[in-house]
Amino acid sequence: MKKGLASLPKTHLHLHFTGAMRPETMRALALEQGTRLPAHLLEQDPLTVPADARGWFRFQRSYDAARTLVRSETVMRRIVREAAEDDAAEGSVRLEMQVDPTSYAPWVGGLTPALEIILDEAKEASKATGVEVAVIVAASRTRHPLDARTLARLAAQYAGDGPGEVVGFGLSNDERVGETSEFSAAFRIAKQAGLAAVPHGGELLGPDSIRQVVGHLGPKRLGHGVRVSEDPVLLQRLVEEDIAFEVCPTSNVSLGVYPSRSDVPLRTLLDSGATIALGADDPLLFHSRLVDQYQIAKNDHGFTTQELAVLARGSIDASLASESKKRLWRAGVEEWLAKQ
Repeated sequence: MKKGLASLPKTHLHLHFTGAMRPETMRALALEQGTRLPAHLLEQDPLTVPADARGWFRFQRSYDAARTLVRSETVMRRIVREAAEDDAAEGSVRLEMQVDPTSYAPWVGGLTPALEIILDEAKEASKATGVEVAVIVAASRTRHPLDARTLARLAAQYAGDGPGEVVGFGLSNDERVGETSEFSAAFRIAKQAGLAAVPHGGELLGPDSIRQVVGHLGPKRLGHGVRVSEDPVLLQRLVEEDIAFEVCPTSNVSLGVYPSRSDVPLRTLLDSGATIALGADDPLLFHSRLVDQYQIAKNDHGFTTQELAVLARGSIDASLASESKKRLWRAGVEEWLAKQ
């Protein structure tokens, strides 16, 4: 079935830039640069770590270690190209890659060059692989809200809906840090430029945090959002407001949010009528890519072939692509379904 799932047209809407790096690329870069990486980053599968030893701190330490390897335009382009190639192999027709250019700016001459390198390679990778690669610029909760405004103004200059363009504005990192309301000005700037709001929320924290994100940032999609299942009334409200959920099951388990893959509330969200877009989040750290998330839906949650097609359609509907492309991809899902 995994091979069959790779032929199912789908979009990939939750993938972080450094977290998209191939493990073999990370090892090669570390060798080239003479960098010694933490043993757990090289060897351990996060799902074999006891649940009480998982968590954000361990994840962030690993992510930061991998990010230190991204020190040139060449490496930045390599990450984008390889991510597009990997998505193409898994039936992804569109990738909306999330990046905060702040971390890479010192190595390439500033924020603008950092973003332009990624956008340029996204356009080239789209031509080479057939996967539309668009970009979401994401601010970090760990930095000052004024930094988020700077990023929003930068993102606005490259707004569009096609390959190599900025399609959305996000807010990532530890959702327990910072006041959500203080980032609202940045999101207003982004929205005025036509960018969709796609902040993280509802993974490490529960319904109250989601209410803050929805109330202050006005999202079109929620990065994760799974903890909304703890409040059926709020869940129904978000469904009625057509806010989609970028659900990353392996991430949820790897970070200790849920003890096992079967505990992720995928069925609850689907049965509520929510639009769901499965994502891999950070495959470098979680050792699980896009098709694996569909496999989890099938094996751990009992999703039927029809329901897997619903997930694929949901990912297409939730994407920020043009309507003409969405129609084409939806037709591809129907063709896939007819062959099953």
